Amino acid sequence: MATNQSIHKNFPVLQMTCAGCAAGVENKIKSLEGVNSAAVNFATATAQVDFDPDKTDAAAIQQAVQSIGYDLVLEEENQQDLLDEIHERNYKQLKSRTVWALILSLPVVVIGMFFMNMPYGNLIMWAFSTPVVLWLGRDFFINAWKQARHRTANMDTLVALSTGTAYVFSVFNMLFPEFWHSKGLHAHVYFEAAAVIIAFILLGRLLEERAKGSTSSALKKLMGLQPKTVTVIDGDNQVEMPIENIAVGNIVLVKPGEKIAVDGTVISGDSFVDESMLSGEPMAVRKSEGEKVFAGTINQKGSFRFRADKVGKETMLAHIINMVQDAQGSKAPVQKLVDKIAGIFVPVVIGIAILTFIVWLIFGGDNALTHALLAFVTVLVIACPCALGLATPTAIMVGVGKGAENGILIKDAESLELSQKVNAVALDKTGTITEGKPQVTDELWADESMKPILAALEKQSEHPLAEAVVKHLENENAVDISGFESITGKGVKGVAGGETYFAGNRKLLTENNITIPENLSVKSDECSQSAKTVIWFADSQKALAVLAISDKIKETSIAAIRQMQEMGIEMYMLTGDNEATAAAIAQQTGIRHHKAEVLPQEKSDFVKQLQQQGKIVAMVGDGINDSTALAQADVSIAMGQGSDIAMDVAKMTIISSDLTKIPQAIRLSRQTVRTIRQNLFWAFIYNVIGIPIAAGILYPVNGFLLNPMIAGAAMALSSVSVVTNSLRLKWKK
Repeated sequence: MATNQSIHKNFPVLQMTCAGCAAGVENKIKSLEGVNSAAVNFATATAQVDFDPDKTDAAAIQQAVQSIGYDLVLEEENQQDLLDEIHERNYKQLKSRTVWALILSLPVVVIGMFFMNMPYGNLIMWAFSTPVVLWLGRDFFINAWKQARHRTANMDTLVALSTGTAYVFSVFNMLFPEFWHSKGLHAHVYFEAAAVIIAFILLGRLLEERAKGSTSSALKKLMGLQPKTVTVIDGDNQVEMPIENIAVGNIVLVKPGEKIAVDGTVISGDSFVDESMLSGEPMAVRKSEGEKVFAGTINQKGSFRFRADKVGKETMLAHIINMVQDAQGSKAPVQKLVDKIAGIFVPVVIGIAILTFIVWLIFGGDNALTHALLAFVTVLVIACPCALGLATPTAIMVGVGKGAENGILIKDAESLELSQKVNAVALDKTGTITEGKPQVTDELWADESMKPILAALEKQSEHPLAEAVVKHLENENAVDISGFESITGKGVKGVAGGETYFAGNRKLLTENNITIPENLSVKSDECSQSAKTVIWFADSQKALAVLAISDKIKETSIAAIRQMQEMGIEMYMLTGDNEATAAAIAQQTGIRHHKAEVLPQEKSDFVKQLQQQGKIVAMVGDGINDSTALAQADVSIAMGQGSDIAMDVAKMTIISSDLTKIPQAIRLSRQTVRTIRQNLFWAFIYNVIGIPIAAGILYPVNGFLLNPMIAGAAMALSSVSVVTNSLRLKWKK
């Protein structure tokens, strides 16, 4: 388990070429003392490590990883730029190698297929294939050797064994053809197989690299949202400075059309800001004094100054980037099984290849050795753990990225995989279904002259409903209140001019034996029935006024709830509000089940009850009071305008607080899981069918033996098809 002292870090991993490599790196890191957990993801090329800094450190982990032939990037400053540079360099190298391998293999194929008997044919093929195998394909052999030294095997082992065998066998046959001729056999060479396999596998990797680059484009977009420099006001001067140097409390000037660099509060000026990249909401939001602004959003026509509140890693944008990175690098439960398979895949394939070789030698008849070698090479070439290794992570990366572009932040792969099973959604009322901004809608006064006292009393209260009253009575000249007291769950009381006044619910009045005039009582019942919250105001004798407050339902809530019900999901509403209000809101929104006057702890108990009935529950909330229920739920969704605690606990955050994003998130989850299943199906089927055919299972039936070159092409294609299938998610609505 992660202890309190443990550190959680994400390290980019270099030089991994297949899912087997990822498994090797993960096992190596896990074997170190002081490491609590490690997950290495091949698609994102990252290692998430949780370690105890007293027992080990990043440098020790890096050394361990280097010892088995890979590397970690430890620099945190400008890490993305550094990675982009390494990625770019590797991509260019891979591209030039691939192009050369294809050019040099072409003549070998032409001669091998059509002009086998031309003079010096074998020598020409040898001359062209040698640089392909020994120079352009050298990494396969180097990596296979590193793996062998650590008694492990990966994709490179398969490629090196197969091409190496074909190449050495061909060189022997070219130099000593008499060995075969004396036995009355023809000395075949297989240079074209060796060269083409390497060319195809390099091509497959090149396409894979490109596709992996575009699956993480969502992250690059997020990172590109932050400007590189800012204009800071220093006394009377405007100073341009790099964003790294900005400190909390600096005053930043934002000109028309500029991106906002850090999170802060507007202190002067007024403008509209496009926040669509954070919330997915197209409408620009007005910003004036006292309003919050966020890094990465774009100022429109006005200009303003703001005070920097959160900089660097603390900004909302940085949190979003971290969440997306963690989610893209986290493993879906399916993935853990697939990784186990990838770990034993290579040794199993080598075993099958050797078995195939032996069977052919014994039962192969005249050309036994040739057939045995060919089948051995083909089995090694066609087996592809890569397609298996890429099936889940590429789909997860695209899914998480697609969510981020639509204002749905997904914290980990598990919740993306679980969301599609959700069949019950519990919604908090205030701020989730409703605006969360209460307003006074009705009032009836027995004595209007008392308004200043109510205004003064409510001004001292911390209750959100009190704010609505204060706003409503803002033109009254407040009086002095002494002996103010807040009575939990009932209201407030205070003394003005020697008389005690109360403001709160009806319970407060009954407990203090205060009489209620008939007309006020009628008004109160009317308001309660139409789902409004009633506030009473009284002196120590009788009620002086009744005010009704209501919280508007968001325009999108009703549509979202209907959409989810159409998807076969049961909706539940939980609220701390009274039964009448809850029932009225439930009726207006079409929710069939609701629970009123719920305390924070009861919310999580309610979620637990639903789970005990066998339901997969999603909880949607926005406040600190929802955080225990969010933690209990199978899928937890926080509204972005809510509290930071809710967002920390939740596995998903809807940045804009628009409920219609939830059915979108569920649909995204369904599409992602469908893609993962398709990917895994094809990757498995491919290997299950490919390996026996490569071993020559059809030969006794119809004399068919698979050509190693075609096997190489099929293998490259299987990886590419998996990645392409994942990319299809990007274009789905």
